[in-house]
Amino acid sequence: MASDSASRRSKLRWLLLLAMLTVLAVGVGGASGLYMATRIEKAVDERKKAEEERVQRVAPYDTNATVASLGTVVTNLAGPGDVWVRLESSIVVKGGALGNPKAIAAEIRQDIVGYLRTLTVAQIEGPSGLSHLREDLTERVQIRSKGEVQDFFIETLVVQ
Repeated sequence: MASDSASRRSKLRWLLLLAMLTVLAVGVGGASGLYMATRIEKAVDERKKAEEERVQRVAPYDTNATVASLGTVVTNLAGPGDVWVRLESSIVVKGGALGNPKAIAAEIRQDIVGYLRTLTVAQIEGPSGLSHLREDLTERVQIRSKGEVQDFFIETLVVQ
């Protein structure tokens, strides 16, 4: 019995030692994980702050710039003749730059109609066609307004 009791104590000691080592390993692993997580968080925050400091905040428009709608333009294209285009657009005008914005908007609309009547469907197809159309119309708007219009936006474009 004494050997049986000693064997039980020996097993109990080993189990107790194994449990203590397990608890110790879990504690050390958790502590090192928390330490590494806080260091990584701190490094990410520092990098984000440094990047924000490098980026300069630039507003693309003046604070007194206004958006003026040009309304809807409906016209047919040069080819094929049965294809119609409906275009809604807006311009960004420098504050107080234009004496009569409605008059300049009417002239711009007239230029847009004239330009659209020279296009074919193939010229405005796809993303590159839309990009070229926007660039061409922006250039025409800049010329018509003598540089007083800052930007031109195509709101909707329907071809049918």
